[in-house]
Amino acid sequence: QVQLVESGGGSVQPGGSLRLSCAASGRIISINVMGWYRQAPGKERELVASITSGGSTNYADSVKGRFTISRDNAANTVYLQMNSLKPEDTAVYYCNAHQVVSSRGAVYDYWGQGTQVTVSS
Repeated sequence: QVQLVESGGGSVQPGGSLRLSCAASGRIISINVMGWYRQAPGKERELVASITSGGSTNYADSVKGRFTISRDNAANTVYLQMNSLKPEDTAVYYCNAHQVVSSRGAVYDYWGQGTQVTVSS
């Protein structure tokens, strides 16, 4: 079992910045990918950014150049630095840990409880 604890959400004006943090604990072995998803009211959950165990990153087109995902392996923590925030970034942001246990052919996805990000003037 993996537990994810998120922090850093809040309310900012357009153009502002926030940094989200997600700390993982428990059975953290074989976590291949960690990432951030978001879900706005009435919208489907979408991938914002992800980072693999090898350090490869992916970003949604809508956040490229504004958001940066990073990982502190020693602290088992993933961060999402969000700059130049726009109202359309308003959503609940969820941390995700993707765990592949190849010896068992098992795949697990763990989710944080979500943190609200609100961007408004």
